[in-house]
Amino acid sequence: MTTPKVSVLGVRHHGPGSARAVRRELERLRPDAILIEGPPEADALVAHASGLEPPVALLAHVPGAPSRAAFWPFAAFSPEWQAIRYATSAGVLVRFCDLPAAHSLAATGEPAAPGEAPVDPIGALAAAAGYDDPERWWEDVVEHRGGDTPFAVIAEAMSAVREGHRPDEREAVREAYMRKTIRAGVKQGHGRIAVICGAWHVPALTAPFPPATADNALLRGLPRVKAELTWVPWTYGRLASWSGYGAGITSPGWYHHLFEAGDRPIERWLAQAAAVLRDEGLAVSSAHVIESVRLAESLAALRGRPLAGLGEVTEAARAVLCEGDDLAVELIQRRMVVGDRLGHVPDGIPMVPLQRDLRDRQRKLKLKPEALDREIDLDLRKPLDLDRSHLLHRLRLLEVGWGTPGQARGKGTFRETWTLRWRPEHDLALIEHAALGTTVVAAAGRRARDLAASGSAALADLTGLVEQCLLADLPEALPDVLAALSAKAALDTDVTRLMAALPAMVRAHRYGDVRGTSAEGLAVIVRSMLERICVGLPVAVTGLDDDAAADLLKHVDAVHSAVALLDAERPAVEGAPRGRWMATLRAISERQDLHGLIEGRLTRILLDAGELHDAGDRMSRAMSRGQAPARAAAWVEGFLAGGGLLLVHDPRLLGLVDEWLTGLSCEQFTDVLPLLRRTFGAFAPPERRAVGERLRSAGRDDGPGRRDLDDHRAAPAVATVLSILGTTAQNTTGGGGRAGE
Repeated sequence: MTTPKVSVLGVRHHGPGSARAVRRELERLRPDAILIEGPPEADALVAHASGLEPPVALLAHVPGAPSRAAFWPFAAFSPEWQAIRYATSAGVLVRFCDLPAAHSLAATGEPAAPGEAPVDPIGALAAAAGYDDPERWWEDVVEHRGGDTPFAVIAEAMSAVREGHRPDEREAVREAYMRKTIRAGVKQGHGRIAVICGAWHVPALTAPFPPATADNALLRGLPRVKAELTWVPWTYGRLASWSGYGAGITSPGWYHHLFEAGDRPIERWLAQAAAVLRDEGLAVSSAHVIESVRLAESLAALRGRPLAGLGEVTEAARAVLCEGDDLAVELIQRRMVVGDRLGHVPDGIPMVPLQRDLRDRQRKLKLKPEALDREIDLDLRKPLDLDRSHLLHRLRLLEVGWGTPGQARGKGTFRETWTLRWRPEHDLALIEHAALGTTVVAAAGRRARDLAASGSAALADLTGLVEQCLLADLPEALPDVLAALSAKAALDTDVTRLMAALPAMVRAHRYGDVRGTSAEGLAVIVRSMLERICVGLPVAVTGLDDDAAADLLKHVDAVHSAVALLDAERPAVEGAPRGRWMATLRAISERQDLHGLIEGRLTRILLDAGELHDAGDRMSRAMSRGQAPARAAAWVEGFLAGGGLLLVHDPRLLGLVDEWLTGLSCEQFTDVLPLLRRTFGAFAPPERRAVGERLRSAGRDDGPGRRDLDDHRAAPAVATVLSILGTTAQNTTGGGGRAGE
């Protein structure tokens, strides 16, 4: 009977040299079974690998437990992926051999990254070889060997690193399960077994094994949960920042290039970098490329490297292609070193109904998921754009942040701007919310009703939820949310919370009008909240310190803007929202116990609204000598918070501020300087310049009756003019008049 042969190939989880070497070694070994580090629950998903476009990832999750999830990502240059592709193309049995996700996800706290080594073996070996950079050492001895990875040497090196090492409990359990899987493969009659695993585990998976009873004892009684697995798209950006294997890499685009480039990788890379720079309008010639290749190869030779690495080609690109421009280097880093590749998972892969519905909606609305930021402008008057807006807002309710709303270009509330970027974790969010409904609209509506019924939502949260329901076109959920809001608003007596909640309610009312969405009962709640604000605000403005006054002022400005939006087309009469609000502000502004910031701001609001005609007198009183300089400065800050053009167009107000400011003592000026700097520093540069020009020209004679000339300095010029005219100053002035009269 032939003794089964088990070949353990230790790899770096995302390494092009390792991937190429694994493929060649498998073709040489021709195994009849391949075991790969990964969760065995994914065995049934391997059959779908031929239809996947990497980067992709295995997603393991516990239904109903959002925090219990883990990813196993694969790129085209991942050795495990090349082993899977070899097995599926050659008809060889392939299985995953790591600890099941049902056990790893059952651990308390955050799931540890599968495949994570307890120490840094590459760092230890690099230090032993005299390298200060572990990445550069690995590239020199493995990645740049053209696929000739010395698996036996790697195993020997890892044995030396692990000498005297005692694995922790989690590591021991994982390696015990791997050995158990190998034993099962031998027992099933496989004569040639290839094991693909992280290099760190090679010594533990090489015969002689410890007794099976010892491994079984380690595995007995492990906690267990129900875990579900599927394939999801992945991105190179996510591969660079975090990896489920605990082996994230900083340059996936570079590694992809090394794996795909059959020959002359340095020349091809720098030629592509030149093309990227040309696309951005930078002048890069063929001579630049040739010189940068020479520089990269020279640097590699000086450093004793078998092939120029990423460090050398980056230095060459910076010096020659980019001419020292770090922004151009950053462009190459973002576009090429990391890359914007997004994998693809076909429809045949097992999905929850919510994922499948989203895919259908994406195709129907012509919104393709992409890994790079993509900005779109929506015109809500167009049915297609309106449907797109509804979908993006519904996804935000489901915590799928595929789209981030921005500032719309142009005027009108019928426009929206979104920045779209698909991230792998969005699939996890969809799976987490799959129990809410089989379609995006149903799940979003259920989510809104659940949030409203929770009882823990604050008033501002409920008003925001109303706005979301209108933006997402969820009319079936809106009555429940409005009922919860009405109940919460009726019991809330804190005027600041009411003021914080009102703007979102007013926006919701306006959006409902623009989108043609019915919002029955919304106007009644808005009016009720505004009435309670008007009743409670006079009490809220009493006895405020500086911080409390500044905080309340933000709410006053927000409510004022909301009232203007609510009542934009109605006359300012008593009883209408704007009339009621203005009457409240006018009554408060007459009080003598206000904080200076509040009084100044209310004066400005009433002046801008045409409700006040004695602003100058109020400013004069606020900055009179009887007022403390700090209070006067706060009044000025509140009054001028709306901008500085008022001072440019009203000479009296500018004169009052100037007279008050120049009349301060040195100590008083020093005390109020921070407030003044904050006030005037907020003006736009043209406004500050215009105010300065007004002040500079304030002493000039702009009309008859002005007597601001310096007689002494003017006398010589007057004498000269009179001499030319043939008369004398004595004759003209009558002997005692002022020069120039």
